[in-house]
Amino acid sequence: MKSSDDANSLDFRIDERVEPADEAVVVRGLLAFNEARIGPSGEQPVKFVARDSAGAVVGGILGHTRWRWLYIAKLWVDEGVRGRGLGAQLMEAAEALARSRGCTDVSLDTFDYQARPFYEKLGYELFGTLEGYPPGSRQYYLRKRLRT
Repeated sequence: MKSSDDANSLDFRIDERVEPADEAVVVRGLLAFNEARIGPSGEQPVKFVARDSAGAVVGGILGHTRWRWLYIAKLWVDEGVRGRGLGAQLMEAAEALARSRGCTDVSLDTFDYQARPFYEKLGYELFGTLEGYPPGSRQYYLRKRLRT
């Protein structure tokens, strides 16, 4: 006879080999769970690159919109063109796209050796700090209310 612990236990195997189809199952499952509680995410990518006159990529911004928020995951500007307003132009393009999708806010994160002052000049406000990530450093979390 099985004990109640045996009857409720399942056999699991934790596998670090994850195929794209496996990853898609996890993403779909989490999305279904969230959307059942707070409605459709409407997730769409946000992707822009900046090119120089020869067509080479000298900057870009990557993120997504969902639940009426824009999340900036990556912003990069080549060192050779920094300080010329390209980062601000990329941010403006992403924010304009977010507004056109009905977004009300933007969030992003940056490390202490990166661009916090840049984002603050664009109207972003600090709402959190993760000390010691990466070790010996910190990560800042910022947000901005989008004006229509």
